[in-house]
This record gives sequence, structure tokens and C-alpha cells, in this order.
Amino acid sequence: MIRKLLKNSLYGVFLVAAAPIAALSGFGRVKPIYAFFAQSCATVPGGIGDYFRVAYYRLTLAECHMSSRISFGTFFAHPEARVGARVYIGSYCIMGKATIGEGTQVASAVQILSGQHQHIRDASGAFYEAGDFKNVSVGADCWLGAGAIVMADVGPRTTIGAASVVTRPIPADSVAVGSPARVIRGEGAALPDTV
Repeated sequence: MIRKLLKNSLYGVFLVAAAPIAALSGFGRVKPIYAFFAQSCATVPGGIGDYFRVAYYRLTLAECHMSSRISFGTFFAHPEARVGARVYIGSYCIMGKATIGEGTQVASAVQILSGQHQHIRDASGAFYEAGDFKNVSVGADCWLGAGAIVMADVGPRTTIGAASVVTRPIPADSVAVGSPARVIRGEGAALPDTV
């Protein structure tokens, strides 16, 4: 009981500390200012940084649970993102318009992009100002291995191998590896189930 009270008090302290910069960003609505502070928060070291990042994102993202942990060097590029309870995100991750389900663990250097078509070219080959940004959903209780790149939805209780590139939806209760990622265990497995 005392431990829970202390932890809740600590959450409160960091919410108060993050409130001024969250307010300056319009609580995530003024995107250039939001992005500046998201990247600045990414550089705060240690446990203090972990608490500060979660507090900032609690105040600016569409949803971010205070029981989650967001490590050094990680930032969310879009305030429309959602982070469930008890999510762990390792160091140096870049998150786009992502929904991350509760209990999911994300290793270091993972990117969850905002779909596959963020940059669109016109007939002359020049880039448009804005591409097609989509929400990418990672279900509850997933594991995303180090260096994975996720551009499509991942079902709950799924493992994505390190350095895998997810270009199409991966079903629940699967293991997927490779570039592009293919299911090797679970529904739609490309290979027989081996131990």
C-alpha cells in the first residue's frame, strides 16, 4: 500500500513537471511545438527521464498510461498515438501513429511507422507535402524484437523477431520473422511448427 502511494505521488510530481511544456504544445495539438518537446524529452537520461517522458505523453498523446515505461532516445512523432497500460518501450525507438496494446514489450531501435505510404510522389517524381499516414496497431502482450520495423497491424500475443520488417498484417498468437516478415508459428505459418 505504501509503495503504491509513493509511486502515485511520483507520477503526480512528474505530471506537474511536464505540464508547462505540454501546455505550450497545446497538449499535443500544436504539432511543431509538440515534436520539439517530444524530441527534447527523449534526451532526458535515467529513471527521471523515463518518468518525465511518460508524464509528457500522458498529457499530449491521445492515450498514454502512467504505468508504462518509455526509455532514453525514444519519441512519438504523432500525438495521435496510444499507449496502453504496462507497456515497455526500449531505447532509441521512433513511434508514428501507433496504438500499442497493454503489456506489450518493445525492444530497442524499433520503429512503428504510420503505414507504408508516408511519402507519395506526383507524376514528375516529386514528393507531396504529406503522405498517407495510417494508425498501426500492435495488440496486447506482444514482443517486438530489437530493430524491427512495423508498417502493418500486429495481432495480440504475437512475437516479431529482431530486425524483421512487417509489411502486411500479422495475426494473433503468431511468431513472425524476416524481411518481409512471415509467420513461422501460429495461424498462417509458412513453415511447419518446430521446437
